[in-house]
Amino acid sequence: MELEPEALEAALGYRFASRELLARAFTHRSSVYEKSSKAAADNERLEFLGDAILGFVVSDALVAAHPDYPEGRLSKLKAQLVSASHLHAVAARLGLGSYLLLGRGEEMSGGREKKALLANAVEALIAALYLDGGMEPARRFILQHVIGEAEPSGDLETATDYKSALQELAQSMKLPQPRYAIVEERGPEHAKTFLVEARVGREWVSRAEGFSKKSAGQKAAQAILWQLEKLAG
Repeated sequence: MELEPEALEAALGYRFASRELLARAFTHRSSVYEKSSKAAADNERLEFLGDAILGFVVSDALVAAHPDYPEGRLSKLKAQLVSASHLHAVAARLGLGSYLLLGRGEEMSGGREKKALLANAVEALIAALYLDGGMEPARRFILQHVIGEAEPSGDLETATDYKSALQELAQSMKLPQPRYAIVEERGPEHAKTFLVEARVGREWVSRAEGFSKKSAGQKAAQAILWQLEKLAG
């Protein structure tokens, strides 16, 4: 790896029993070809397994969090959460590109920033977590990094920072600054949802649920933002 594995383990909040398994999750086939070693293995099999685990955990979490959603809406949310674009964003936030083991040609062509390679690395990492520690570490990673920070809107790739937008609009309208409060936490630990209340003064109040406090707060802020935008004309 290009960086010490301890740094990644600290970011993940998980210590691998098998560092070899962790390294394999970031080994691209171009690196294996250059080494021409029968003992070396790339991350493609892990990617295959991780894709299946990711799909299951995301489906389970969506069904638990949204009991009234029809199948079509659940499918749309799932497709966004497991998309290459979204997984690339997850990898970028965690700096996974720095850990990729690439062949010289792939390195020279900018492989550390390629969407497909980084998305595949996320899936391979999920499988590595599963094989090293069972379903729970894999589930925690998915809930925290794949779902938790990315669920506030229907379009994950163009999600807006509604909290900042609401704060700016309230200030321009000479209204009190927005305040947020956690009203309730629901569900089991592996699929917990949060109910957050957003408030601007006494008149503008909204509540929303999300897989994380951040996403719930963003959705609550969005609802008030739309109301104030109509008022402001």
